[in-house]
Amino acid sequence: MKILIASDIHGSAYYCQKLIERVAAEQPDKIFLLGDILYHGPRNDLPRDYAPKKVIAMLNPLGESIVAVRGNCEAEVDQMVLDFDVMETYKEVDVNGMHLVLTHGHHYNKEKPLPLSGRYVLLNGHFHVPELTDSGDFVYINCGSVSIPKENSEHSYIMLEGDTFFLKELESGETRKTLQFDTLRCQKF
Repeated sequence: MKILIASDIHGSAYYCQKLIERVAAEQPDKIFLLGDILYHGPRNDLPRDYAPKKVIAMLNPLGESIVAVRGNCEAEVDQMVLDFDVMETYKEVDVNGMHLVLTHGHHYNKEKPLPLSGRYVLLNGHFHVPELTDSGDFVYINCGSVSIPKENSEHSYIMLEGDTFFLKELESGETRKTLQFDTLRCQKF
């Protein structure tokens, strides 16, 4: 199964369109959205082409392919306009022989992981800085931010193909870093 993983669109129609272009190019089986889809929140500047209604119109046609979790900027009203569930704090999914935990990052993250038994992959956004690391009991992957990257990082997303995670730059789709789950080798490009 091929999965596209993204977070922190924050209502940017411009960067959501870039994400839709990546979906068309990558042809994933599923899209995992890790929260903060429609709104920018009080700590962030407005992203480029801030237009939550346009983002809704772009994402809803993909609703059957989207698995999403609630970010710190989501509200109950968001569920009224989106055709996919956005209200769960985290979701556990088994994909390609791996146990994945999807969360936004404001409740569970690298410093505060879920107390699960067995090795798993913790996927989140929230911090707007991409990271792929082996943290011992779990593999930690932050996909960065689609619209508001921080700490000099790029607009980014993750592709999961087989047992390998690819950190990619949003506009070009170029791979920046990989992590293979079975060997836990991390290679920087």
